[in-house]
Amino acid sequence: MRKNLEEQLRRSQKMEALGQLTGGVAHDFNNLLQVISGNLQLLNKEIAGNQRAETRVQNALMGVTRGSKLASQLLAFGRRQPLEPKVINVGRFLQGMDDMLRRTLGEEVELETVVSGGLWNTLIDPNQIENAVLNLAINARDAMEGQGRLTIEATNASLDDVYAWRNDATPGQYVLIAVTDTGSGIPPDVLDKVFDPFFSTKPEGKGTGLGLSMVYGLVKQSNGHIKLYSEVGHGTTVKIYLPRSHEAEDVVLDLRAAPVQGGTETVLVVEDDDAVRETTVSLLTDLGYRTLRARDAASALTIIESGAEIDLVFTDVVMPGPVRSPELARKAKERLPGVAVLFTSGYTENAIVHGGRLDAGVELLPKPYARETLARKIRHVLGNQQQRNAATKVRVPEAAAPAERKALRILLVEDDALIRYSTADMLESLGHTVVGVGTGRQAMEALSGEIDLLMTDLGLPDINGLDLVKACRDQRPDLLVVLATGDHRASEEADGSVAVIKPYTSNDLERAIKTLTRTWKKPGGPGFLFPSSDSRPT
Repeated sequence: MRKNLEEQLRRSQKMEALGQLTGGVAHDFNNLLQVISGNLQLLNKEIAGNQRAETRVQNALMGVTRGSKLASQLLAFGRRQPLEPKVINVGRFLQGMDDMLRRTLGEEVELETVVSGGLWNTLIDPNQIENAVLNLAINARDAMEGQGRLTIEATNASLDDVYAWRNDATPGQYVLIAVTDTGSGIPPDVLDKVFDPFFSTKPEGKGTGLGLSMVYGLVKQSNGHIKLYSEVGHGTTVKIYLPRSHEAEDVVLDLRAAPVQGGTETVLVVEDDDAVRETTVSLLTDLGYRTLRARDAASALTIIESGAEIDLVFTDVVMPGPVRSPELARKAKERLPGVAVLFTSGYTENAIVHGGRLDAGVELLPKPYARETLARKIRHVLGNQQQRNAATKVRVPEAAAPAERKALRILLVEDDALIRYSTADMLESLGHTVVGVGTGRQAMEALSGEIDLLMTDLGLPDINGLDLVKACRDQRPDLLVVLATGDHRASEEADGSVAVIKPYTSNDLERAIKTLTRTWKKPGGPGFLFPSSDSRPT
C-alpha cells in the first residue's frame, strides 16, 4: 500500500511539473503555429492550379496540425486543457463514431460496439472523449498490426469504497467505456509506465508516447478513473470510468458539419502578437468581414468607447497590460449590450477556465485554427448572439397583472465579473430581470428591492453562499434559491433550493427555474410561484 501511495504521489508531482512546463510554452508555441497556418492558408488560394505548390502547402499544413496535436496532448496530460463538458449519452455518442472508427481501423480489423440498455448519462467534453476513444482505437490497431478484433463496450458501473481506496478513485456511479483488442499485449514490467508522457511500446519513430497519457489526463480532469489490463499474447483492455450525470442529455452541435461561410459584420481583433494579429485580420477580410484591430485590451476599449459599430470582439486571452481579457469582455458588453465575444488562445491560464472547465457562457477558439474552423465558429457565435438579442427585446409590460407576468426578478450573486455578466446575459435571454452583485453584503442590500429568486455562488469573498441563503431566507422565507456550484450535493444543505453545476448552460438555468416554479405551490393567490413550507423540489 505504501508503494502505491508513493507511486500516486510521484505521478501527481510529474503531472504538475509537466503541466507548468507545457503551459509556459504552449501560448507562444501555438501563436507561432497560428502565424504559419494562417499564412499557408492564404497562400493556398493564391497558388490555386499549381499542383506542385499546393502539395507542398498541404504538407506544411499537416506539419502544423501535428504540432498542434502535440501541444494539445501535453496540455491534456497536465490537465491544462480547457474543457467544454456536455451531458451526453455514451451509447449514442459511440454509434456516431462508428464510421470514423471503421475508416481508422481499416478493413482487416473487426469492430464491435456493445451498449447496455438503460445506460446513464455522463458529463464530458464531447470533442476530447472522441479524441480519447480514437487514440485508444489507433493504439489497438497498431498492437494488432492491422488485423484482429476491437470491442468497445459501454455500460453502467459502480466503484465501491474498497476499490476506490486501493486504486486512487472516488466511489460512486459511473458510465464505463471499455476498449478491448486482440493484440500482442503489454509486458508486466512496463504496465505501470504506459500512462507516462513520451513512453511508448511502439518502435522508435512510430509514436509520440502521448496517446495514452492524453487519455489519462482527460479522464482525471473530468473526475473519472482509468484502468488498464493486459496480458502478453492475448490483448489489452482499457477501462474508462466517467461520473454519472443525472441531468438530461444536451444537444451537442458539431460545427464541423456546418457550411463554411463568411459575413459582412464588423470584427474587432484584439491580439498583442503583431504577426498573429495581421494574419487573423487577413483571414477575416478574406471571409468578407470588416475588421478593426487593437494590440491590447486598453486599446480595444478606446475603440469600443469611440462609438464604432462592432458586432464581435475577437480577443486573445493572454495579453500584457493592466486590462485583462475577461475585463475587456465585461466592459465591451456593458457599452455594447448586443456585441458578441469570442476568445482565442493557445493556452488560457486561469483567465476564463476554472476547475479545468471553461466558464459559463464563454466561447473559445483554440490556436492554431484553420480558416474553415474560424469561419464556422464566428458564424456560430454571431448566430447565438443574434438570438439572444432578439429574445431580450421581448419584455413583459410593467403594467401587466401579476398573473400575466412570466419573468422573475433575479438577484445574481457571483464575485467573478465575467461569469456574473455571462450568467446575467443567459437569464435575461430567458426573459428574466437580473440584478447582479459581487458580494454577500451587496446582496443583502439589494434584497430590499423586489426579488423573486436568489442565484448565488457558494464561494463568495465575504460569506459562504449557504450562509447567505440562510440570511436572505430569514428576511424572505418565500425566496426561490438556485445554487451555482461544482458539487451537486450542495442543494441538500439548503432546503428548497436547486443546484446548477458549473459550467452551466442557458438550458441548465431554465430547467432549474422550471423545477422550482413547477414543484412549489402558490401561497393562496395568482402571481409568482413560491415554496410552501412542506414542499421541496424533486
